[in-house]
Amino acid sequence: MHKIFLIGAGGFVGSVLRYVFSGYIQQLTKSAIFPYGTLAVNLIGCFVIGFLSHLADTRGIFTPETRALVFIGFLGGFTTFSTFGNESVNLFREGENLFALVNTGLHIVVGFGAVWLGRTLSYLMWG
Repeated sequence: MHKIFLIGAGGFVGSVLRYVFSGYIQQLTKSAIFPYGTLAVNLIGCFVIGFLSHLADTRGIFTPETRALVFIGFLGGFTTFSTFGNESVNLFREGENLFALVNTGLHIVVGFGAVWLGRTLSYLMWG
């Protein structure tokens, strides 16, 4: 139960920061078309999870509780794209190149497809 609380607390902070930071970046760019705020959050999240996961793997500086708070909670709330990026890179690092490519392809192609399907179904149901 303690770990679940840590994940929830980290997720709360990450989600709030995602909202504030992406809105700030979007406002700075004054773009009504391209989602610069989301891009910035995803790229920052990918950098942070890469940096911290290397330290976790090579130095063992994170306890399981800290990993849950930071990796699953905070970064998961800030951006799940960072988790996808980290897992894909880990597959490449472990020599699982086919799985890494399949993971990447499925997330992008099936993810886009799922968004399209959800939007289409919603349109068909409620116009």
